[in-house]
Amino acid sequence: MPDAFKFRHYVIRPDMMGAIHRYIDHGIPPGSFLTAVIENNLSEAVGRADDENCANLPAFVAYFYNEAPSPCWGSREKRLAWITKGGKKEQCGEVGAKVVREGRDEEEG
Repeated sequence: MPDAFKFRHYVIRPDMMGAIHRYIDHGIPPGSFLTAVIENNLSEAVGRADDENCANLPAFVAYFYNEAPSPCWGSREKRLAWITKGGKKEQCGEVGAKVVREGRDEEEG
């Protein structure tokens, strides 16, 4: 499982980092909270967050702003295009990478 991400005194816990990496790397759709964060929809993110993620929302914003590829976040359209393209690994042409989409394993290459 990926390590937690820390920004100032805010933290993204490892299970959420796993969901973020699956989305960025493979275009696997995240849950409703991360979807709202990715779409840059603050009110929806606050409404969908559990208490811990709500308290650490600045870390999610900092992660996407500083670490994530800009084409993968910022609007609903960008999120949908990123999923359609299969994430970073699909777009970078990694041959032989195992990708999981919609509950199916697929071998590429």
